[in-house]
Amino acid sequence: MSNADPDTLTARDLAAAFEWWRDAGVDHDFADDATDWLAVAEVPAEDAAPRPKPAAKPAVEEAPPAQKIDLLGANPPQDLAAFREWWLSEPTLDSIGPRGRVPPRGDVGAKLMLIVVDPEQGDSERLLSQAQGRLVARMLAAMQISEDEIYFASALPRHTPMADGVALARAGFSEVLQHHIKLAAPQRVLAFGANILPLLGHEAAQEPAVLEKINHEGFSVPAMAAEGLDSMMAMPQLKARFWRRWLDWTGS
Repeated sequence: MSNADPDTLTARDLAAAFEWWRDAGVDHDFADDATDWLAVAEVPAEDAAPRPKPAAKPAVEEAPPAQKIDLLGANPPQDLAAFREWWLSEPTLDSIGPRGRVPPRGDVGAKLMLIVVDPEQGDSERLLSQAQGRLVARMLAAMQISEDEIYFASALPRHTPMADGVALARAGFSEVLQHHIKLAAPQRVLAFGANILPLLGHEAAQEPAVLEKINHEGFSVPAMAAEGLDSMMAMPQLKARFWRRWLDWTGS
């Protein structure tokens, strides 16, 4: 039986206390007295000497905002057939060139235009031919919409990991996508992607729920934006949230 004074800390007790505080994130000594770290030290009058005023810094001119690139040019495609040909051959769309681009699919006037930011990895001749496409197929079955009633499109011609919606909009892909929507003339637009709003002409900081319509050059269509299909596959709760919004949007 120990004869140690219960009010005396042993070395083991002290070490355990320090370990507990370190685990709690406290690993420095603190004092209760406030210290003004920005205070200027007082200088005796006899030692004080006038200090020259610092030279004024030259004004820094802000760089002008980057100009948007016009990918469509003076003669943009005038129908879906021409757009598809342009999409697969236009050299200015990326630095890689036409090889490996994935075409859109579907007919003009579709019941629903489904848009993703970029094709899936592994897509070649057919957009959304991999795991995301299987998720879409299950969604459409639940919505009771056949694939023949869908126009499938992407904002980019090839798989592009970590695509930045704001940068892509500045690079001209916003105008391309909105022109594509106008040519497809769907009854509704459903867009997937965490950063797809800038490509649809909206601010990146806005929530997807703010998107209600897409307006472009006199054409207007009801629209809904949702999280990316990859996020939905990783987080099942996003599927439930999407489904509630879908039912509200369609009045089902």
